[in-house]
Amino acid sequence: MTGLCAGRVAVVTGAGRGLGRAHALALAAEGAKVVVNDLGVALDGAAGQGSPAQQVADEIRALGGEAVAHGGDIATTDGAASLVATALDTYGRLDALVNNAGFLRDRMLINLDEDDWDAVLRVHLKGHFLPLRHAAAHWRAEAKAGRAPVARVVNTSSGAGLLGSVGQGNYSAAKAGIVGLTLVAAAELGRYGVQVNAIAPAARTRMTERTFAETMAAPGEAGAFDAMAPENVSPLVVWLASADSAGVTGRVFEAEAGRITVMEGWRPGPTADKGARWTPAEAGETARKLLAAVEPPRPVYGAS
Repeated sequence: MTGLCAGRVAVVTGAGRGLGRAHALALAAEGAKVVVNDLGVALDGAAGQGSPAQQVADEIRALGGEAVAHGGDIATTDGAASLVATALDTYGRLDALVNNAGFLRDRMLINLDEDDWDAVLRVHLKGHFLPLRHAAAHWRAEAKAGRAPVARVVNTSSGAGLLGSVGQGNYSAAKAGIVGLTLVAAAELGRYGVQVNAIAPAARTRMTERTFAETMAAPGEAGAFDAMAPENVSPLVVWLASADSAGVTGRVFEAEAGRITVMEGWRPGPTADKGARWTPAEAGETARKLLAAVEPPRPVYGAS
């Protein structure tokens, strides 16, 4: 390893399993001191058993790294505040925040009840906002005190947030919201030395191996490249969390297997301007002409 994050302190939420665990281990391997957060819940957010955060922290220490576990609920003000405080109290600084925590409650829209909507929006979107808010407050205070931070935030969106996913209206809405939050945070926090980016990963986790079991399966052949291993995503996360990523902010990256893609968001396309108010019929005719000049949208995930 190159020590890309040597001397830096990173917080990773949802780091007890899957992608979060892979990120925490990869950051530690590059020299970061890591705060490993995980509430230890089941796939649907129900109370779980054991402390996966402590297990990952122990694993990092056994490999010669430095880590501390945090088991608080980061979708609460107190939990998010204590997450940042854990980094500061334990290591005296905070350099990177990797927001990753989440769970699923998949339903088709007509069967999606309010509790399932609220629970998924809470852990994904609010669970990104609150740690970001508390970390940003610390970094702003540092900047105003003349100690300009070299701070990094990596948020976790999803292909479902970029394109939609059948049966995942709550999850897709939350992940799309994370992209919007990333863009706003990048614009607001740059003056304080904070860069904010997002990834849309595809990897084998508790959330994906059930929904996309065939696609996410590990290769049967010994020694074959495991394209869906979560560890494939972590190198990009480590780089984004490092000082080496200077100048990169407000971006969304897809990361899957050995591929990294810079996603290009909403941009003005073909336009027509009448210079006066359209009639409904004119608006419809014009819209169809404009649509004929653009590429068709990519299919929604899960659509037949």
